[in-house]
Amino acid sequence: MSHEPHRRQGGWREHWAVLPPMAPAGSPAAAAAADRPRRVAPSPLEPGAGRDPYRTYRVLREEFPLTHDPLLRAWVLSRYADVAGALTDPRFTHGHRPGDPPCAETHTDVDEGELRAVAERTAFVLARRIADRPRADLVADFCHWLPAGTVAAAVGVPYRDMMRLVRGRAASALAGQCTGQIAVREKALAGFLADVLSDADRVEALRDAPAGLVARAWTESLRREPPVQIMMRRTRGEITVSGGTLPAGAPVALLLGAAGRDPERFRDPDRFDLFRDDPGQLTYGPGPCPAVTLAALEAEYALRALFQAMPRLRLADGFRRPERTGVITRAPRTLIVRPGG
Repeated sequence: MSHEPHRRQGGWREHWAVLPPMAPAGSPAAAAAADRPRRVAPSPLEPGAGRDPYRTYRVLREEFPLTHDPLLRAWVLSRYADVAGALTDPRFTHGHRPGDPPCAETHTDVDEGELRAVAERTAFVLARRIADRPRADLVADFCHWLPAGTVAAAVGVPYRDMMRLVRGRAASALAGQCTGQIAVREKALAGFLADVLSDADRVEALRDAPAGLVARAWTESLRREPPVQIMMRRTRGEITVSGGTLPAGAPVALLLGAAGRDPERFRDPDRFDLFRDDPGQLTYGPGPCPAVTLAALEAEYALRALFQAMPRLRLADGFRRPERTGVITRAPRTLIVRPGG
């Protein structure tokens, strides 16, 4: 799945919102306007915006629910209702999200029991490999291997050939259109482990938690810090959204990171709430897709395997708040831990 902004072949016609009429020169209104800084919609691609995209998202949600971004070369939607609607509305096209109906129709024979078994086995093998180290990077040593390993195990690829084949023939055999989701699952898992391990209360709550509570934590992590921040779509015709009307045939950037923190949809949206009673996430659809099922199972068994193999596991000094990076996709690049505490 590609998340790069769509670039139209040939020329490009910029679509801009209609500007308000200007006050006559010399009038009190014109003088007052001259004293005020001009307010321009910020872009997620502006230099420095990636360090804290949620500030940009907040301004867009509140003040520019519909705007055209010249850097993305697309119209931008940031409110939950608009983004969630666009992900499944047939009036938007040229997009794929694992778990959406077109994807789910091709995966009606998913054997969740088999996927659970391979996810569990792979997670425990990887956890034991790093349990005796004084320090380990869970991104490089665990998250990078678990999604690939579960796919390889599910289709019978030998462990030694896993990384060579899993992104090609093996992944295609298991996940069809969702092969690109291996990289997304890596990022999602890294973000999930960072969310859990950076808070002592979450560690204790999830150490021996039932699958249902782990699933709630997984959903909350995807909502608050989605691994895919921006998805691209295109309109089939004119579509009314918050703030105006999208033109026909226009590229549209859906800001999942902004929608996941929309206070109109979620209470106290910036807070990670393990027991949230208004849960939701937009990274995955609800259908029976292997990429969706595996991602959730990998999150569950990652915690079980890590806590069992390393009962005193904790983040290394200096990594109490692992930094996420990226604009289109976003996740921690490193997650340094002390397996022995």
